[in-house]
Amino acid sequence: MATARRLAIVKQRLGRDRAPATDAGIRDVARSLRCIQVDPIRAVERTQYLVLHSRLGNYDVEVFDRLVWQERFFFHYWAHAASYVLTEDLPIFKHRMRHAIDPNSVWDGRIAKWIETNRSLRDHVLRELKRHGALRVRDFEDRAVEPWGSQGWNAARNVDRMLEFLWVQGKTMVVGRVGTERVWGLAGEWLPPVDPSERLTLRRATELAVEHSLRALGVGTPRQIRAHFTRDGYPELPKVLNSLERKGVIAPVRIEGLKGRWFVHRDDIGLLDRLDESWTPRTALLSPFDNLICDRARTEALWDFRYRIEIYVPRAQRVYGYYALPILHGDRLIGRVDATTDRKRDVLRVDAVHLEEWAPVSREAGEGIVGALSDLSRFVANGNLEIAGKAVPSRWHEYLRGA
Repeated sequence: MATARRLAIVKQRLGRDRAPATDAGIRDVARSLRCIQVDPIRAVERTQYLVLHSRLGNYDVEVFDRLVWQERFFFHYWAHAASYVLTEDLPIFKHRMRHAIDPNSVWDGRIAKWIETNRSLRDHVLRELKRHGALRVRDFEDRAVEPWGSQGWNAARNVDRMLEFLWVQGKTMVVGRVGTERVWGLAGEWLPPVDPSERLTLRRATELAVEHSLRALGVGTPRQIRAHFTRDGYPELPKVLNSLERKGVIAPVRIEGLKGRWFVHRDDIGLLDRLDESWTPRTALLSPFDNLICDRARTEALWDFRYRIEIYVPRAQRVYGYYALPILHGDRLIGRVDATTDRKRDVLRVDAVHLEEWAPVSREAGEGIVGALSDLSRFVANGNLEIAGKAVPSRWHEYLRGA
């Protein structure tokens, strides 16, 4: 199982050899990951920035933002969650856009009916974007005939809902942000046209999505492949997997200690064979939404590490903290760091370090965690790091007190 974990870590670009913290390095890492989740929570830093920091070290976030909003190397769409995905993968996502809302399903049927009932709002949104260009939600009139019937977060957010439903259909697009507020435009004016020679059949789009998903995972089961990259967007996956196996594009492997049908991409077979000999560990702090751990069931299967984010858990009931960062040390997930960036004081404050019972208490591990914390503090707080000693396990004080 250690080899499987190490392959996953290397393919996720979390091994010892980092890509350069440059424009080219960001592109290189992005082509390995294929998607980077977007989330507005900034307890430490926004996840889209943390994911890259774990792999690149201290880089200029303005370079990343330029790749998204100016050069359009990425675009904002739905992968395993709302994400930045590669514009070169647009032919794959075009199929998802066309089939995003299925009027024959119960949930999608409700959405399709609501859009049709509120055609005046839909037409107003599209017309205003055509007339004025990029706009925020506040710039539209709410012309809904029937409000969106949610009892939760989306209750009566009719313009938001319409923009988002048109977004998954590939008609609108997030083209910028003002703080956490999204700026919307027409997808046809933002995204490049797909050359007729690059248009894919649904089967071919699924095959390419499977390859991207499996390369990013390193090794994976059919369920894990389905849960990654274009999550749940793999029509006839069993047939596609059988076809790719017959063609030699993917190969079955056995993971010691784990049941099920596991695959590796043919491009990684050679890497798998020599991985144990070339493996060099390092320590990294991961975003709660990091690609390595976004599939919680896979994380438990491969790493025996149960992770749940506690942002929606009442403070008194939290076990590990509001935004606990998993600690990757070598090929194991050994604990969590409960940290917050205090932007008024310009300091990364560590309120707790929670270690798994079996975590190694060694100078190597201690120095690895201190190094990862110091590295993160340089990224988010100009190197200012504050560790609350009372919140650190006593067996680790000698390693962390000098951080």
